[in-house]
Amino acid sequence: MTRRRRQGAWWQPYLYVLPAFVVFALFIGVPMIQTLYYSFWNWDGLSSATWDGVGNYLALFTDPTLRGSFAHAFVLLIFFSAIPVVLGLVLTAVMSRAHRMPGLSFFRTVMFLPQVVTTVAVATIWIAIYAQDGLLNQLLRVVGLSGLAQPWLGSFAYSLPAVGFVGTWLNFGLCMVLFISGIGSIPPERFEAARLDGAGAAREFFSITLPGIRGQLASALTLTIISGLKTFDLVYVTTSGGPGGSTSVPAFEVYNMAFNQGSVGGAAAVGVALTVLISIITAVVNRIQPREAE
Repeated sequence: MTRRRRQGAWWQPYLYVLPAFVVFALFIGVPMIQTLYYSFWNWDGLSSATWDGVGNYLALFTDPTLRGSFAHAFVLLIFFSAIPVVLGLVLTAVMSRAHRMPGLSFFRTVMFLPQVVTTVAVATIWIAIYAQDGLLNQLLRVVGLSGLAQPWLGSFAYSLPAVGFVGTWLNFGLCMVLFISGIGSIPPERFEAARLDGAGAAREFFSITLPGIRGQLASALTLTIISGLKTFDLVYVTTSGGPGGSTSVPAFEVYNMAFNQGSVGGAAAVGVALTVLISIITAVVNRIQPREAE
């Protein structure tokens, strides 16, 4: 009997992951395969489809609108990922030298608050702020800079940075919470020893704080990069890709091509390309994870 149990035990671990695998296959795997299949066809979603091969993928390089959408996505990464992470690291460096400061829990809550507000609500608020008579322009007029006041979301030059700044406001709190939690896992004795040895703020940050929050840094970069590349609702509500396509991004083009232009195959190709791009960047970022976490 013992021998039979041992012989039949090889398949038992697979039973534990079978439900998760079935859910993944039905709700993620099958749609992904369908999307990949559609990307090789010219199809408007209603009439019969015609085979196009890699034509939809070649359009990613030849269509100026699609090329521009990916370029805009990389610009937004500066606002959605780079700036929040840098600001978070700077403030984390300050807090590492005063990690027992009072009111830290309240500060975490306030900084993380934008993450729990729906993006549509956030976009609506910032539309009012960026309006011609909105808070930002009123503030500029009060301080004597009325010449800079303008409809920010309607400007060809400033609409994309304006949308990006909203992403900075959204993701900065997330980075802060992750980094502060990372500081809490660093033994205080390390900071005390460094200060006794005469280490300055910069030396302490690069020698103790930054290595101690490598895992949180990788998580912050992964989450913010994905947030920047897949952003849709923020662009859709604030600018709808305008003016003149100056804020169009790949996720918006997927919607626009599928439902407005009747190009389901082209939209699928953009979605596949965006998925591959996110996967590659995420794999590169995860290389900075500490070995203990792998």
